[in-house]
This record gives sequence, structure tokens and C-alpha cells, in this order.
Amino acid sequence: MNTTTGQGPAAGWTIREAGPEDWPGIWAILEPVVRSGETFTWDRDTAEDEARARWFKQAPGRTFVAVASDTGAILGTGELHANQGGGGSHVANAGYMVHPAQAGRGLARALCAYSLDAARDAGFRAMQFNAVVESNVRAVAAWKSMGFEVLATIPEAFNHPELGYVGLHVMYRKL
Repeated sequence: MNTTTGQGPAAGWTIREAGPEDWPGIWAILEPVVRSGETFTWDRDTAEDEARARWFKQAPGRTFVAVASDTGAILGTGELHANQGGGGSHVANAGYMVHPAQAGRGLARALCAYSLDAARDAGFRAMQFNAVVESNVRAVAAWKSMGFEVLATIPEAFNHPELGYVGLHVMYRKL
């Protein structure tokens, strides 16, 4: 799997494997998302070098980017890896971040679709999201529309900077 061309009302992007040269564009997306503390469980003060080490995955994991077809700008990014080791290594896990200016264009769904295909190609049998913030209603709706179901919600497991303690969904789907 090399690339996927974006489809939709204002398509114009390609999804491909990320390389080291993509890090500045990836960090430009990750940093504000991490600092806001609203949708990811990372520490809000995560250093850039730590973020890079966490985001770039080793095979069978992957890191990928959605790139504007006309400018080459990185519009969104995702990562895929085994959810657990050993006997649980057949279930994938993934995360996605989209530049806020690109919200609503279908990029998160496209990144998810890309990761589902990549996970299937790598031999994973299912995908599980361990910590989908329940107040992130757009993401929850997107993942449900792609076949994920909420298996459980851990009450007050996420301390949202504006809303206080909210639940974290565990979401799952077979591949």
C-alpha cells in the first residue's frame, strides 16, 4: 500500500507513508492538539522529541500523512501499531490528527480508512481504540459510521480542560 487519493467534495489530497522529512509538518499538527488537551491522552507538555518518538512507528506499525495534492502541505497524519504485544498483537490500534483548518473535509475518515486497509494488509484481525474522548462527538460519530462500536465507556477517565471529567470510550471493529 503506497498511497490513497482523497475523495469527497473538496478532495485534493493523497495519503502516503510518512518519512523523516515530514516531521515538521506533522509536528505543526500534533503540537496544538496535544497542547489543547481536549482529545488526546498525552501530557499537554509533551516535548517535541518525545512526540516524534511516540508518533513514528516500527513495522508492522506505520505512520502516514495526508498531503495536499497541489501544495504538498501536510493536512493530517495518522499512526498504526499493535494494540498489545504477545497474544494480543493481532489487534491494531491507531490515532489520527487533522489540521484544524482542514476539519470537516473527510480527512479523519480517509486516514482511518487508510489505516484499516494497512492493518488488514499487515495481518491484523481487528482494530481497537482505547481512549476516544466521549466529548469528541465528531470523532465518535465518524468511527461509528466506519463500523466501530463502543464496547465500554470508562466514566470520568479523561480530565478535559474545559468540561472537567468526561468518559473515555473503548471502540472496536473487526477487519
